[in-house]
Amino acid sequence: MTGRLAGKRILVTGAAQGIGLAMVRAFVREGASVFLLDRDEELLAGVGDELAGQGAPIAYRAVDITDEQGIAQAVSQAASAIGEINALVNNAGINVFAEPLQTTNEEWHRCFDVNLKGAWNCCKAVLPGMIAGGGGVILNIASTHAFTIIPHTFPYPLAKHALLGMTKSLALEYAGRNVRVNALAPGYVSTQKVIDYWNSFPDPEAAKAQTLKLHPGGRIATPEEIALAALFMISDECPFMNAACLTVDGGLSVQQHP
Repeated sequence: MTGRLAGKRILVTGAAQGIGLAMVRAFVREGASVFLLDRDEELLAGVGDELAGQGAPIAYRAVDITDEQGIAQAVSQAASAIGEINALVNNAGINVFAEPLQTTNEEWHRCFDVNLKGAWNCCKAVLPGMIAGGGGVILNIASTHAFTIIPHTFPYPLAKHALLGMTKSLALEYAGRNVRVNALAPGYVSTQKVIDYWNSFPDPEAAKAQTLKLHPGGRIATPEEIALAALFMISDECPFMNAACLTVDGGLSVQQHP
């Protein structure tokens, strides 16, 4: 512990598992107070109680980020529990992969409601407090899908491209108010979502091997490695980084494949 995040009061969405939970643990270790949001009430309560029992300065609330009123109430609760939020990590998201012409209206709306509108709901709820408090940091968890296209993954890349657009727009809009807005783009990460993806194939081990083969280093990231990048971007160690996207994919997105 070095106290790199001392004074940070961070709201993290999708905080009960995977990358979100790894970030929460990293933030707490570095002196931040954290408010956890997740729609899985049971999982969130277990994680929240575990961290609180260890003395971590955290509080939590179960809410779906597509619920604008619920998010506003959560931000108000966070202010009472840990203080006015001065850092936000929009981590919650869902994979919606399909052939374009086979994508249903329900899949389209759910993809954009969670991956874009949900992030905007959170930004909109915390920005007034950040501005009034003299500044803050917003970090949107994007994806390499935000600038590369993989066939049969429609409409997910559209939503992530749009998330980068929102990142840049908000960054320029509020730079004069001392609010930095950036994005972090992971590639494959060893989360349950990726394991479920491999398990969707007839031969999961072969699917896993193919994924690892795509990476120059022959492996994929751990949630903790993504959390380290997020920690840096949330900290005051990069005060002039704004409207930027940091790619953490082991070189996946710059290597051509046959």
